[in-house]
Amino acid sequence: MSIVTLTANPSLDRTLALPGALERGAVARLGTSHTEPGGKGVNVSRAVAAAGADVVSVLPAADDDPIVRALQALGLRLATVPVTEPVRTNYTLTEPDGTTTKLNEPGARLDDDVRAALLAAVVEHAATARWVALCGSLPPGTPLDWYADLVRAVRGSGAKIAVDTSEAPLLALLAAGPDAAPDLLKPNTDELAQLAGVPEEVVVSDPDAALAAVATLHERGVGAVLLTLGADGALLSTADGQLFSARPPRITVRSTVGAGDCSLAGYLLADLAGAAPADRLRSAVAYGSASASLPGSAVPTPDQVDGAAVRVTPGSPRSGTSPQQDPAQHAIPVAAAGRDAR
Repeated sequence: MSIVTLTANPSLDRTLALPGALERGAVARLGTSHTEPGGKGVNVSRAVAAAGADVVSVLPAADDDPIVRALQALGLRLATVPVTEPVRTNYTLTEPDGTTTKLNEPGARLDDDVRAALLAAVVEHAATARWVALCGSLPPGTPLDWYADLVRAVRGSGAKIAVDTSEAPLLALLAAGPDAAPDLLKPNTDELAQLAGVPEEVVVSDPDAALAAVATLHERGVGAVLLTLGADGALLSTADGQLFSARPPRITVRSTVGAGDCSLAGYLLADLAGAAPADRLRSAVAYGSASASLPGSAVPTPDQVDGAAVRVTPGSPRSGTSPQQDPAQHAIPVAAAGRDAR
């Protein structure tokens, strides 16, 4: 097995296309809508599976839940822990210019037995995996430091551990000590600012401040940091001092939902293929860009991913250097995609 993903708070992602800009209090005649199985780890699994790699998705859901039926129809391998409540539904409103508005339900509470069963399933499958990806928000009532418990439990398996979360669970993970630090952390600028205790504007406008914040993550034990930078692409910093930045291709943005998840999938797929750090970053940005060009939370297939269009350079990006865009085209806002805590 190559990759195991955990999605503790999965969702059915319903995307509704608006005919124009969202107007509060107005009536909107919706266009095409899409409903897809979601949650950050589920999206990673879907993208990895679409590339033909081996992946198993661990999640809490009843056998007859619509998300289980949808994932089985896609041919995904599942390790589900039964729960009585249905999986939540998240709503995304998309505007013609690519702007997205998220409305996320909180999700079902997981009791101690369900959490223990999820942990056991992750540890079991990690024994034969190269990567374990712990992704998304935590359900209501879950201890904020649960990701730290999971990292410690998986550590002895030999699998590398990636974490993509935000807000209180992210802060708790990094406060838990070096033994809970993942091999890969994928923050966006907002999440990095939270960890550094500075306004996001500082991280966005001052590359030196961003690098200083990334350095503190390595000091806390984090291996690689994949920092998504919105229209400026992404940055990869490794614990051994390697640093690369990547600029995305110009695309027509259709939906940023799941783009950050696909970026993580692209990185993991490149690592499985033995790629060097620069090419892992290239794959991450290429996958995120391809995702943002698709509707809803669709994931790209390898033939939709154009790594050659991503420019990777050593060192950090400079602020204010986004590529020129015409009104119909945008550089991928990867950070916005990663910001919706799911």
